[in-house]
Amino acid sequence: MPRGRDLRLDLFRGLANWAIFLDHIPNNLIAWLTTRNYGFSDAADIFVFISGYTAAFVYARRISAQGMLAGTALLMRRVWQLYVAHVLLFVFYAAAIGYVAQRYGHSHLLDEFNVAGLIEQPVATLTQGLLLKFKPLNLDVLPLYIALMAGFPPLLIVMMRWPHAALAASTAVYLAARMFGWNFSAYPSGGWYFNPFAWQLLFTLGAWAALGGRARMQALARSRAVLAASVVFVLFAFVVTLADRLGTTGFLPAVVVEWFLPNDKTNLAPYRVLHFLALAVIVVRLVPADWDGLRSAVLRPLIVSGQRSLEVFCVGIFLSFVGHFVLEMYSDALPTQILVSAAGLALMTSVALYRDWSRSLDRPPASAAGITEPRQDPQHTKMVNDT
Repeated sequence: MPRGRDLRLDLFRGLANWAIFLDHIPNNLIAWLTTRNYGFSDAADIFVFISGYTAAFVYARRISAQGMLAGTALLMRRVWQLYVAHVLLFVFYAAAIGYVAQRYGHSHLLDEFNVAGLIEQPVATLTQGLLLKFKPLNLDVLPLYIALMAGFPPLLIVMMRWPHAALAASTAVYLAARMFGWNFSAYPSGGWYFNPFAWQLLFTLGAWAALGGRARMQALARSRAVLAASVVFVLFAFVVTLADRLGTTGFLPAVVVEWFLPNDKTNLAPYRVLHFLALAVIVVRLVPADWDGLRSAVLRPLIVSGQRSLEVFCVGIFLSFVGHFVLEMYSDALPTQILVSAAGLALMTSVALYRDWSRSLDRPPASAAGITEPRQDPQHTKMVNDT
């Protein structure tokens, strides 16, 4: 089991949170800076993988130290916290959209953000929202995270003893879901945008990496053949994805268009998983865990945004609607897009820094009133708070 905190996880989860905010603002040219335009996987893949890694890192230790029952109870307490955060975000998000639509006469926003049902059938729609079946636009990632964490205890218990068997079982569920069309039902029709039966594979891969697979991944990353294959596949994905974004796929072979376009995000296409793993190999080679830049002031905003991921994610989702409203109501010129994007990222970082500071107030001083506190593992304590 890995020791200490790997700041690379915080860095890339922070990048994922920033990218999700930028990507959720329609017609925002700044979103061209995010990874979704240059490869098969995107910020959601990063978020889910790292969530699986940190969940396994934290709760495997809790189960080992406090027993299966206590560890599972702590994990389910985290699920409840995630659910409460989702409900609060759901209410504020829907209320903000409804207010703007009514106050400024932009009724199309109700349909665009999928909240019209709350006006037409409020009781039924709200009930389905509490059951995670009804989700306004852009509120899909957190319910996926809740579902994956809620189903994680039995998988984690198996993985702690037989990590490869747990990963094999996860792969079998993934393949069966794609073959038989398994998905959670959505309201009023269809299925979840992020199919939990498919996306659990990335979550499980993260958990597997945390519980021993990390060393094997690093060994693969040291292989020149694996690195070369990863670079080739990432470049291939770059060409295909960028051609699709620019509408210039005519030069691509028909078989490439048939297999890789459109990008199947809902059911986590296999090439998305391969692309993510190829990127991971490259990152492990280029950014070692002891890289001094991870502790630099330049990367501090991203790293703290990753450490306070839940708060930053929720604020980013809300701010993406605010940014959309500003661009639609006042100006969609490039300077406005830059200002809206920069202001949103600054607010998200401010929230992260505030939460990091306020958390520090909860920790008592090492010595108070002549009583010495018992020694704790600060890295583990911080990871528990951030998971």
